[in-house]
Amino acid sequence: MILKEVRGHKPQFGKDCFLAENSVIVGEVSMGNQCSIWYNAVLRGDVHYIKMGNKVNIQDGAVVHATFEKSPTTIGNNVSVGHNAIVHGCTIKDNVLVGMGAIVMDDCVVESNSIIAAGAVVAKGTHIKSGSVYAGVPAKKIKDISEELLTGEIHRIAENYIKYAGWFKEE
Repeated sequence: MILKEVRGHKPQFGKDCFLAENSVIVGEVSMGNQCSIWYNAVLRGDVHYIKMGNKVNIQDGAVVHATFEKSPTTIGNNVSVGHNAIVHGCTIKDNVLVGMGAIVMDDCVVESNSIIAAGAVVAKGTHIKSGSVYAGVPAKKIKDISEELLTGEIHRIAENYIKYAGWFKEE
């Protein structure tokens, strides 16, 4: 993996985190416990900070960045950022699934217990209310989240990624 200090800031990690060998984590990036950063994922805290809570998984090929001196990125607890997604200069609260290939732009707020569908583009400044499912380009609310989606997708995926990370730590 590439871990690099930028502008006097080094990445900071909680306990029991998994960092894939070819992940890139640079600058002012902090993460809580049981996080996993997967293959080819890039977290660039060079132009502003990236703060992540506990049980966050940044899946293969995803990019997390921010906007210089304007829009940091904050990610809560129990969040999954799907393969090849882009999370940029926004706030994502707890229990959120950002689907594969989705893009969440600057100054967006994604409230807790929400899903951004695969391939969705959440336009700059969008505020996604708690319990919503957003899809499309540009992303729009398509329905309220069900208990089935909350437990069967959001919680299941976050917990599975803790399990998957354990497989790689055993080697």
